[in-house]
Amino acid sequence: MSPDDREAAPWEALGVLLARLHRVPVDALPGPVPPTRGPAKVAAALERLRAAPAPVATSPAARAVHRAAATLPAWARGAAPAPATDHLCHGDLHLGQLVGSPPTSPRADTAAADGWLLIDVDDLGRGDPAWDLARPAAWFATGLLDPDEWTRLLAAYRSAGGTAAGEGDDPWPRLDVPARALTVQSAASGLAKAAAAGRALEAAEQAMVDACARMTGVPTAPDTGLPASPPL
Repeated sequence: MSPDDREAAPWEALGVLLARLHRVPVDALPGPVPPTRGPAKVAAALERLRAAPAPVATSPAARAVHRAAATLPAWARGAAPAPATDHLCHGDLHLGQLVGSPPTSPRADTAAADGWLLIDVDDLGRGDPAWDLARPAAWFATGLLDPDEWTRLLAAYRSAGGTAAGEGDDPWPRLDVPARALTVQSAASGLAKAAAAGRALEAAEQAMVDACARMTGVPTAPDTGLPASPPL
């Protein structure tokens, strides 16, 4: 697919396949299914940020990320047991997890998933399906995902029987906490990776850091302790 053709991106296929995955009876699968690692990943990313070199680990950007983490319930950052849930979850949802051939109409409804497969089961497990849907929700909330694309994904997911967004029109009562947690995770991981590589933050990483700053009311784009981005 051409990255310039955003209309053709298979958001409907992703929504339909995710809804199908969430409806799979966990107990019908062969062998035990491990718990998902959503909150544990948040905790691990924060720990990597703490272990980053001092200019980054002690920067205003890092402090903004840690303050945003502190606004989360303890269970959402791996500091307490998470509420019991028992759905089959993907654990690492994004468009790169789709392989196959696009359908004839990229705006089709249930048929949108024809020809597509959802891959990468490394993080598959039992858990709260809201964490899968919360990743693109976080991209939408931070401005990385176009509102139309988010609407296409959410509508296809609900039309295919997905329940992770709740029963009402507003999905945020279900998605808010995991979306904020995934924003914190992405920001912490971005700062740690950039520090290890000695580079400036990429645009998407900076957007997550900025979102953490907004979550806690600190100034936007706090100093990261990293090299400045090269001029465009």
